[in-house]
Amino acid sequence: MLFGRRWGGSGHGVASGGVSDRRSDTLVRDLTLYVLVRFALVAVIAGILVIFQVPLLVALIIGLVVGLPLGLLLFRSLNARVTAGLAARNEHRARERARLRAELRGEPLQEDPVTREDTKTGEDVPESPEKPEPEATPESTDDRPGPGERPEGR
Repeated sequence: MLFGRRWGGSGHGVASGGVSDRRSDTLVRDLTLYVLVRFALVAVIAGILVIFQVPLLVALIIGLVVGLPLGLLLFRSLNARVTAGLAARNEHRARERARLRAELRGEPLQEDPVTREDTKTGEDVPESPEKPEPEATPESTDDRPGPGERPEGR
């Protein structure tokens, strides 16, 4: 599997639920381009240093030390696209994992939570389903000592 996609099969991979193949392909393309561009910058810096008679190993080390941080600044928009793509992918995976865990626990599946408007900020906030507290019944009350407690009368 590459980035949560299965090659072949029925397509029930992690990314098949809500994230389209196009978005995943864009993430792969952006990430590959970003890595290649940053290493190309390191190679250019090392090449310039080699032209000025700096030994190759020293030029590569200087290229790494200077080129990688410089790549963060020069390719900021590409970095932002990769970061946003990874964040969306991780969010989708977390939602899918929570859905699968709920399914394994036997809980009913929720499609989309109902949103309500927050009165302070005016933003839509997912409404948490309120579960009533279970009432204590005579069968559920237990007089046995809990862990770390001594039984009465001893």
